[in-house]
Amino acid sequence: MSNTVIIGAQWGDEGKGKVVDLLSAESAVIVRFQGGNNAGHTIKVKGKQTILHLIPSGILHDDKVCLIGNGVVCDPYVFLEEVDQLAAQGVNVSPERLKISKKTQLILPYHKAIDAARESKLAGKKIGTTGRGIGPCYEDKACRVGIRATDLTKPQLLHDKICHALQEKNALLTGLYGQPALDAEKIYADLLAIAPRITPYLADASTIVGNAWEKGQNVLFEGAQGTHLDIDHGTYPFVTSSNTVAGNASAGCGISPRALDRIVGIVKAYTTRVGAGAFPTEQLNDTGEYLRNKGFEFGATTGRPRRCGWLDIVLLRESVRLNGLTDIALTKLDVLQNLPALQICVGYEYQGEVIQYPPQEEGALGEVTPIYEEMEGFIEDISTCTRWEDLPDTVQAYVQRIEELTGVHVSLVSVGPDREQTILR
Repeated sequence: MSNTVIIGAQWGDEGKGKVVDLLSAESAVIVRFQGGNNAGHTIKVKGKQTILHLIPSGILHDDKVCLIGNGVVCDPYVFLEEVDQLAAQGVNVSPERLKISKKTQLILPYHKAIDAARESKLAGKKIGTTGRGIGPCYEDKACRVGIRATDLTKPQLLHDKICHALQEKNALLTGLYGQPALDAEKIYADLLAIAPRITPYLADASTIVGNAWEKGQNVLFEGAQGTHLDIDHGTYPFVTSSNTVAGNASAGCGISPRALDRIVGIVKAYTTRVGAGAFPTEQLNDTGEYLRNKGFEFGATTGRPRRCGWLDIVLLRESVRLNGLTDIALTKLDVLQNLPALQICVGYEYQGEVIQYPPQEEGALGEVTPIYEEMEGFIEDISTCTRWEDLPDTVQAYVQRIEELTGVHVSLVSVGPDREQTILR
């Protein structure tokens, strides 16, 4: 038995969807434990691409149970859109194999309205939110006024909660942001109309995961975003609204930390970032443009172009420490083809000293100077390689150097977007 947590070890967009899809084959239950539909997981199987935002990537395997955990914030309308999209593709999305924790918080129209109005007000100081209402929903959860999925089964409670929430939300929308007030009765009626489609999916996710663990079945815990977008440990304030580190897998679905056996960090062979915030190895030049176009670095959720740069080992060391990585899944290695030399950031110069971990003060990451180690590039097409031995020596050396610098074994190497373009070590 091996229960596995999959997390992003950089700033998200590392290719978690493909790895979750691969590892789902050996798991009985796949559970998403944090984030919302601000994340986009792309899976490509035999040339066919599927992009998921809420539903765990394991849904593409017919015999798996997929759960949306209590740590997730769920937009019910987006959930139903994904259900319909998958059903149209012939995927079984029945409540027998797809379930939502009764404790999952719901994103409602006022969360999205507040999100958009707040970001617009920030003007030149934008955080870079996707505008999906994620942050405001987590705020309501922390303030203990959130609406949970199970509330859909209690119409009067649902009505009272919406009316209560809009007293404050409308005051903010009209008084501070100059936006029109929202109609509580319309929001309630619209939600009540889709409730019959949502409620069959509600379940006690904690018990399902716990029972699977006790039976010796494998459970796969799927995270979203990346370690350095963690609300506590990321590059605050340019972070997401939840804890993205592996330790949140237990809290985000209701299972003991003792159940977490293996922690796989997904690492892109270079580094990308979306939105604002410091990025020490960013390449605002032809190299950055090459990586963006060759790697098709555009957000699966927003379509925004990603900022691109060299691999940053300093960030990865922090990810290893924060998550306790047991192994690394290295993705998009093929994108580095035809670059004459590869740079790896092995340290930072900060305030006259060389440091091996990111500085902790707010904004300090923007004050560091990366220290690079150069490695030989490669021109060979590695996208058809199926064994470690097939990879050119220069490519093997790059992977092995990552292992030496992080102290973590690279157990999986992705050489293309398709499920089959993967080398297991």
